[in-house]
Amino acid sequence: MNTTGTTNHPILIGCSGWSYPDWEGVFYPPGLHSGDTLAYYADRFPIVEVDSSFYRAPSPGMVRSWYDRTPSTFRFALKAPRAITHEKLLKDCDQAVEEFVSSILGLGEKLSCVLLQMGYFNRSAFGTQAEFLKVLDAFLARWPFGLVPLAVEVRNARWINDDLASVLTSHGAALTLTEQSWMPSPRQVAEQLDPMTGPFSFLRLLGDRQGIERVTTSWDRIVLDRSADLAETAEVIQSLARRAPVFVFANNHYAGHSPETVRQLRRILELPEPPPPERPRWTLFD
Repeated sequence: MNTTGTTNHPILIGCSGWSYPDWEGVFYPPGLHSGDTLAYYADRFPIVEVDSSFYRAPSPGMVRSWYDRTPSTFRFALKAPRAITHEKLLKDCDQAVEEFVSSILGLGEKLSCVLLQMGYFNRSAFGTQAEFLKVLDAFLARWPFGLVPLAVEVRNARWINDDLASVLTSHGAALTLTEQSWMPSPRQVAEQLDPMTGPFSFLRLLGDRQGIERVTTSWDRIVLDRSADLAETAEVIQSLARRAPVFVFANNHYAGHSPETVRQLRRILELPEPPPPERPRWTLFD
């Protein structure tokens, strides 16, 4: 698939996190200090999804360290804390949002967006989609889009429809497309509705966590052939990139080793190699 001359906006592809012991000796050089892993990662991929912020907001020192250890062109996407999405269910959380947003503004131009990753909702949380969309609409009305762009991921498959897209579009929030076992694929969503609801597109390659963990719990190699799925999703990515920037993140649970999934997708899209790093590039043979 040759994207030369067919896309007008950047496609940034990275991993869901960078701190995995199983990557040592495969992606990271043996013995690389844990404090150097982000810098090494950032010399090879242009963006990363930060999972740790789902559990707690990063400290100012941590944010400053992330900023200082990465090139000027590198970008971060951070998950909103679960206190907002899973505990408070987007209700009565203005203070939590303010504290979280304040904690990440130190990333400056390297902050691409925040991901609002919702859990699967049963009837005890929201009786209907309409009930959820009312709460989501009120939450988005208060989100500081002028400071931090937002992507929204919904994990109720039947709720990925025009009603959800309409609410997101009205606020300029990006609809997250996922490759996940029980969710409609990016292609299926794109065939059903216009997936471009915000100023960028956000895709996550998540896979089947329970299924792959029956095969392996070590994330040092590809164990599932997802080439057909990647080729299908690449066509969606190419189409979206004609309209806006696209951020794509691969999880270890997608095929077994997310750095290789990223490389495979880049090859399918025939994306050029990242520019030379601003510091000497490590190799496995250093």
